[in-house]
Amino acid sequence: MSDDKDELICVGAIAGSYGVRGEVRIKSFCAIPDEIESYSPLLGEDGRTRYTLAITRAVKNGFAARIVGVDSKEAGDALKGVQLYAPRDRLPTLPDDEFYHADLIGLEVYDTGGTLLGRVKAVQNYGADDLLEIHGPGLAATVLLPFTRAAVPTVDLTQGRIVADPPEGLF
Repeated sequence: MSDDKDELICVGAIAGSYGVRGEVRIKSFCAIPDEIESYSPLLGEDGRTRYTLAITRAVKNGFAARIVGVDSKEAGDALKGVQLYAPRDRLPTLPDDEFYHADLIGLEVYDTGGTLLGRVKAVQNYGADDLLEIHGPGLAATVLLPFTRAAVPTVDLTQGRIVADPPEGLF
C-alpha cells in the first residue's frame, strides 16, 4: 500500500459507535456504498493507521461495521469523525466524465473567457449535486459552483484547470 497522502482517496468516515459491543457506524462516500468494505484495510488521514473493517448490516445513513481492535462503545466513540482512505491504485478507474473529489481540489477555475475565478478548495454535497467550493483573491466570500455539465463544461486534470460557465450573477 502507498503511504503517499496524495495517492489516498477518502472513501468514508466513522460516525461513532453503534450499540454497546464495539460496532461503529460507517458513512460510505463510494458510488456503490457497500463497496467500502472491499477496500479494507482502510487508512487514516496520516496514511499509516490501518482500519480493518467488516460491514455487519445496513443502518440508517450508513452501515454498522466491526473494526479490528474496537471492542467497546467507548472505543467506537473515540473514532468518531475519523476519515477513511483507500489507496488510489485499489479504486476503480473512472469514466472520462467522473472524478474523484481529491482530483478536483486545488484546480484553478477559469470562466469561458479565460478569466481566473479562483481555486477549488473543497467539494461539498448537501443532498443534491456536488458543489465546488471556490476561493479566490477577488472573492469577498466563498462561492459554491454547481458541479454540473452546464456550469462546468470542462475539467482538464492534466492542465490543472476547470473551465466554468457559472450561472449569471454567481461571481
